[in-house]
Amino acid sequence: MTGDGVRGSPRRGIASATLGFFVGFAGVVLYGPVAGEFEAAMELSGLALGLLVAAPQLTGSLLRIPFGAWVEDAGARKPFLALLGLSILGMVGLAALLVRYYPDGLTGELYPLVFLFGALSGCGIAVFSVGSAQTSYWSPEDRQGTALALYAGLGNSSPGVFALVVPLALAALGLTGAYLAWLGFLVLGTVAYAVLAVDSPYFQFLKQGADPETARERASRHGQELFPGGDAVVALREAAAVPRTWVLVALFFTSFGGFLALTTWYPSYWTSLHGFDLRTAGTLTAVAFTLPAALLRVPGGVASDRFGGEETAVASFAVVGLSAAVLVVTRGYLPAVAATLLLAAGMGVANAAVFQLVPKYVPEAVGGASGLVGGLGAFGGFVVPPMLGAFVDAQGTSGYATGFVVYVALALASVLVAATLYRREPAPAAEGVPADD
Repeated sequence: MTGDGVRGSPRRGIASATLGFFVGFAGVVLYGPVAGEFEAAMELSGLALGLLVAAPQLTGSLLRIPFGAWVEDAGARKPFLALLGLSILGMVGLAALLVRYYPDGLTGELYPLVFLFGALSGCGIAVFSVGSAQTSYWSPEDRQGTALALYAGLGNSSPGVFALVVPLALAALGLTGAYLAWLGFLVLGTVAYAVLAVDSPYFQFLKQGADPETARERASRHGQELFPGGDAVVALREAAAVPRTWVLVALFFTSFGGFLALTTWYPSYWTSLHGFDLRTAGTLTAVAFTLPAALLRVPGGVASDRFGGEETAVASFAVVGLSAAVLVVTRGYLPAVAATLLLAAGMGVANAAVFQLVPKYVPEAVGGASGLVGGLGAFGGFVVPPMLGAFVDAQGTSGYATGFVVYVALALASVLVAATLYRREPAPAAEGVPADD
């Protein structure tokens, strides 16, 4: 703590946000790596399986909106802990259900409860928008792309890590034991975040009793450059009033929503279409897709800062479309792995490019914009898996491949939208005058 009462530093603020995001975001793969276990026990159709693996994305996407806006009022620490606490409740419910009914009693009649606890566990995924705002408020404006990419890239790696670990835990501990171990990790991670987390100087001065203007002036002297609009509802309204917010929502639906959907769907793709066991499918999902897509957000953010978010988005969405087209037509293992790696690269860089544009286009309401873009965009993680499952129901095993036509269409639309941004970048605004949107 410094002499004037400011706790922490930008490094600590960003590091704690990244830690909390890593802990909560693991919920993306709550069901994906062991989907076969639930599919067999409850005799699920492709559509029902797609809905189940996507269940955490329902809350993990939509709750980003109100909780991202809540940051504008309270800072990030309280919303973060509330979401992680809800995730713990969901995991407790799921673990209790498995202890009581698995394996013989876990029938299709319990599907609504399994879905419900999965959705509740997914609340931790929603910390993305909260941590994004926390990171933005701790970072200088000219380093937003890099800072957000580091935060998101490292935090996004947790589904890849868990896609590797969960099949191993399943083999060693059984399904119930694996989820009990996950519950322990979630509790410990939440405690660690609570100990380490620090809000940016502006919110610290507000909590010390300073009025908003004084808090802003003092925080500026400590290096804070971005500030909240104040009221959460106003922040959402201001963000929603900027047309380019909705353009970014559409782009993020493809890049990040698509990433979430495939992170949960790929294990079923590898096991059903290519015949791999759960451990190999989890390894391929992590090594060929989830981890590369997550880690490539970091160089993607650097590239966005250097070359421009619009230009980087156009190129990366073109890569997504090309790789998805290959996955539609190929049935070979090696071409599928190569196309998956390319798809991961395109999505990882696109995610960084889109979020680099959030503080650029909506600097007056970063929290509200982060909630809208991160929440509605991530809703693709809930919408897309049932669509992929419908292809399986209609075409059988080959539907796991032809379903990638969904990504071809999304990528093509995103290239066109991103090209529009590239042609019409916002003109710099004079002080106190909004930029032309």
